[in-house]
Amino acid sequence: MPMKYIRHLFGKSQSDVLPGMVRNSAGGAAFPVDNWTKLDRFLILGSEGGSYYAGERQLTVENVESLRTCLSEDGLRTVDRIVHISQSGRAPKNDPAILALALAASHEDVATRSAALAALSKVCRTGTHLFQFAGAVNAMRGWGRALRRAVAAWYLEKDTDRLAYQAVKYKAREGWSHRDLLRLAHPLTDAEDMARRALFDWICGRKVDAGLLPALAQANEAIGLLETEAEVVDLIRSSGLPREGVPTQWMKSVAVWDAMLADMPMTAMIRTLNRMTAVGLLEPMGEASRYVAGQITNATALEKARIHPLSLLLAHATYAKGRGLKGSLTWAPVREIVDALDEAFYLAFEVVEPCNKRILQALDVSGSMSAQIAGTNLSAREASAAMALVTLATERNVHTVGFTEQGSDSWRYQHGRWRNDGLSPLTISPKQRLSDVVNEISGLPFGGTDCAMPMLYAMARDLKVDAFVIYTDSETWAGDVHPVEALRQYREKTGIAAKLVVVGMTANDFSIADPNDAGMLDVVGFDTATPAVIADFLRD
Repeated sequence: MPMKYIRHLFGKSQSDVLPGMVRNSAGGAAFPVDNWTKLDRFLILGSEGGSYYAGERQLTVENVESLRTCLSEDGLRTVDRIVHISQSGRAPKNDPAILALALAASHEDVATRSAALAALSKVCRTGTHLFQFAGAVNAMRGWGRALRRAVAAWYLEKDTDRLAYQAVKYKAREGWSHRDLLRLAHPLTDAEDMARRALFDWICGRKVDAGLLPALAQANEAIGLLETEAEVVDLIRSSGLPREGVPTQWMKSVAVWDAMLADMPMTAMIRTLNRMTAVGLLEPMGEASRYVAGQITNATALEKARIHPLSLLLAHATYAKGRGLKGSLTWAPVREIVDALDEAFYLAFEVVEPCNKRILQALDVSGSMSAQIAGTNLSAREASAAMALVTLATERNVHTVGFTEQGSDSWRYQHGRWRNDGLSPLTISPKQRLSDVVNEISGLPFGGTDCAMPMLYAMARDLKVDAFVIYTDSETWAGDVHPVEALRQYREKTGIAAKLVVVGMTANDFSIADPNDAGMLDVVGFDTATPAVIADFLRD
């Protein structure tokens, strides 16, 4: 009857609401996070796909309401936060930041609108970003003079070569094209800026003197007239024409892919690993494979290209399988590329200095963690396991467990101690491939999550723990004791000023961390800065 004794000690079950708590979407009790924390969660994690207990629409509406509150409280601070998270590459996708900027650009406060429009080029760095912004802002407000000037500035700030690249690579997306935006914005060019004026005319479909166009636009025009592979290869090598500017009939040529690879941006390289392998360019011990592996494992290049760890995790998981989730394309994975993606995953996080603390990290593998992250095919459960690998790769004294059963019903007395089968040690290691770890976590049995279990687990085994790190969506409801109470009991029993870090894996309203306890920290999952922030917090 151990749970009866625990109820006597702690007095409240997780279905009871303590002072300062609210009901979470699963019916349990949790602490509400403030609007600024929700803003960070939304900008980094997004709401695409919703969560297990809240649909995408509901979660998006809730996050947008919090965003509007932040804009009303301090519009300039909100815009600064949007820009910072977008520019620093801390989020897997830029979509939430673009939506947030569009909301800020439509706000009633003039200063907030002005700041948002001034930040357009910082957040919307590519043509696709600009089209997404145009679609969002078009649904919220009219195209007034200030908005037209901001869009015009996007086109006028770039030199003609960079602008030509945007025009060739991102011709149209989201129902918008550069032609549409140029006609709305009417950017004014200097009389002597003949190249820019010619480029604008070319984008809008007008006849122009090809000799006035930037070299990339000229190459885009010329490649459609070429008839031999050798001519196409020569043109690509001399002009740096991106894949989007190459006619589809040449996409099965190894020589053409090899020519494109020389100037291929990092993001495009990672996204097309499957195609380059399927066509035969990437092969075991091949020169192209060595080149790609070297690029992918270049930490400086990863940072410059804003490659997010989640993108690498997804690329690794997909590439290693040898087939995509959609379509019929298959390929034989090249070991050098798989190993490079594995190494790059760790490189994409900020440099983490070991804190040399005794850490017990617990992974929520419950049903609610099966919700996908930011529209990907990767669940919060799988992503949390990958993040835990960063800690395992950095710290020497770490024990990892997973919530694999409804722990509150599984206590038993064995070998002189109370034990619980609901919290199982995990044998994951950074020496394993990422895909193997993800598969291992995906196959675990799960039930209701009792986030008090790590502390109870440590007490039952007399484990000396400096910090408990729990990866969860905070949609916890199982158990007869709140996590905050279990932590306080652990501190009293052991005399260790143990800390609790809650890594939120979905953009919802909740946290099991008490905001009034300085020994508890709430951070956003899959933020590139999270491992470093946790280590700093544990070092005081």
